[in-house]
Amino acid sequence: MNPDLLARRFLVWNFLRAVLHQGWWLVTSLYMVVDAGLSPADLLMIAAAQGVASFVFEIPAGVVADTIGRKPAIAVSHLLMAAAMITTGLAPGFVPLLVAQMLWGISWTFASGSDIAWATDEIDQPDRIHLLLAAQGRWQMIGAGIGILAFGALATFTGRPTAIVTAGALMLALGTWFTLRFPERRFTRVRTRHLHAALDIARRGARLAVRDRTLLVLVAVTILVNGAADAFGRLYPVALADLGLPAGPVGTAWFTAIALAGYVLAALALTIVQRGLHTDRGARVGLISACLTGAFGLTLTGLAPDLELAVAAVIITSGIAMPLTRTITTIWVNRRTTSDIRATTHSFFAQSEYVGEILCAATLAALAATSNTIVITAALFAVATATIALHRPNRHLCCPCRAANTTGGTSTDPTPDPDMPRTDAEHPDAL
Repeated sequence: MNPDLLARRFLVWNFLRAVLHQGWWLVTSLYMVVDAGLSPADLLMIAAAQGVASFVFEIPAGVVADTIGRKPAIAVSHLLMAAAMITTGLAPGFVPLLVAQMLWGISWTFASGSDIAWATDEIDQPDRIHLLLAAQGRWQMIGAGIGILAFGALATFTGRPTAIVTAGALMLALGTWFTLRFPERRFTRVRTRHLHAALDIARRGARLAVRDRTLLVLVAVTILVNGAADAFGRLYPVALADLGLPAGPVGTAWFTAIALAGYVLAALALTIVQRGLHTDRGARVGLISACLTGAFGLTLTGLAPDLELAVAAVIITSGIAMPLTRTITTIWVNRRTTSDIRATTHSFFAQSEYVGEILCAATLAALAATSNTIVITAALFAVATATIALHRPNRHLCCPCRAANTTGGTSTDPTPDPDMPRTDAEHPDAL
């Protein structure tokens, strides 16, 4: 099948999934408080249970994708996700919502890394895959903004439970479309001794993450940045409220506008930087710039003397620092692994995100009474910047594009996709 057609389908699928995911969560976050009547303690318990379930299932789900197939893993993700979404709208009780949120978290572990592994292998254009992953992040941001508007309006006219169940049904339909229209021809499935193969894949993925100094640094950066990002998402509404953000419907409109502005800025930022991410040098410079932006934005948010400046800082942080660090890290990790352990390697990095959230939340909780917590999260971005800047990479241990680059070869695809402009292949170790 034409690689450009596969790339377009992949972007459309990511866009639609973001519409449904973000729209569903907007309505669900209000539904759990207003319709289900959950207390803050209930919400924190549900969040903790979801985090634990995601952490436990992340590596097994990645190994399943590398053993049985990325397409089956994504199909399972859609099935579990749809079940969790529909259950949420039909059963507004604490226990059903707890189970649904845990199932929701588990469902994402089956998609985490599997989607990138599928696209990398099936499209099979290593000198252009960074452009596709940048476009993926961009279209996810656009879809998130549209999802907020669409499902916010749907919930207003039909009620929150109806909007939630509708999102779940559409997520199931989207998974069916993926199963029927997305091929998987380049993956070699393990057909015997599945447990032995799965354990071997997990072992090789862990060994790569430890032996490759660049990947080890990216693990550290992921822990720092994701911990800071998670804390920022929970804390910035408090900072804005303290500076005079209106309450009630006006405040809700403010939060919606801030979120949409962040999504628009993220899409623009990803468009600007994507051309420079085809080498490790470009990824390194881009990641340092994103982390510096995060440190600046978080510091400004924590120290802003008025609401307008704080809002601008929040938009800069959520629209530039957060999406760029995540996308660039994903591209860099993807370049330094191989097809047979690709999903598992990405799963290790997803686990490091959960570790960052847990460690950062615990640290901030201990320091909240004596320190400006948002400024502390800025320090995490500053440490991440220094970690990348001081890093000196080792030779590439698993370079899927090594053969093409050492011969000077590039892709010969004659019909490039508009979202994936042509670039010259350059070895990622050329720092």
